[in-house]
Amino acid sequence: MSRISDIETAILGLLYEKPQYGYQLEKSIESWGMRNWTQIGFSSIYYVLKKLEKKELVTSRLEKVEGKPSRKIFTITDLGRETMEEKLKELLSWNKKLTSPFDLGIAYLNYLEPQEVIECLENYIKSAEGRIKFLESSVKMQKELKAPYYVTALFSRPLEILKTEIEWVKQLIETIKKEENI
Repeated sequence: MSRISDIETAILGLLYEKPQYGYQLEKSIESWGMRNWTQIGFSSIYYVLKKLEKKELVTSRLEKVEGKPSRKIFTITDLGRETMEEKLKELLSWNKKLTSPFDLGIAYLNYLEPQEVIECLENYIKSAEGRIKFLESSVKMQKELKAPYYVTALFSRPLEILKTEIEWVKQLIETIKKEENI
């Protein structure tokens, strides 16, 4: 079974739904709001498609369009479907360790004055609260659009994680104040 990256999984998932050409994939990525939960740039789409084609997970064919240049339509193969299904089972079965640059800040926060740390953490909370507003509006919009539950879950999961993280940061601030007698 071919190993595929998360970005390859994202593109393969869109092709699992239906054959598409590059610009259609870009529009699908935008409409799904995928850049909010994946690391996929516009310029990487064609690079990933070439990799998937080399691994025989997708095929391509040229489609003539009257008055325009031909476009390359990509279609998932049976091997691509099988690989995608295996990757999905893996992704949904294992809790992968998340890494965050925030943890680096925590590791070395003792190099700053306690009041500076508190100020930074309060800024972090403000930043997170802005993200919460975005996620809440996204969840609301998905529900209004009657999007499938799994699409709404792409926004509700990080929303709940962020709410919990804010509470944790508030507790950390209180611990710093107590430990440093502030």
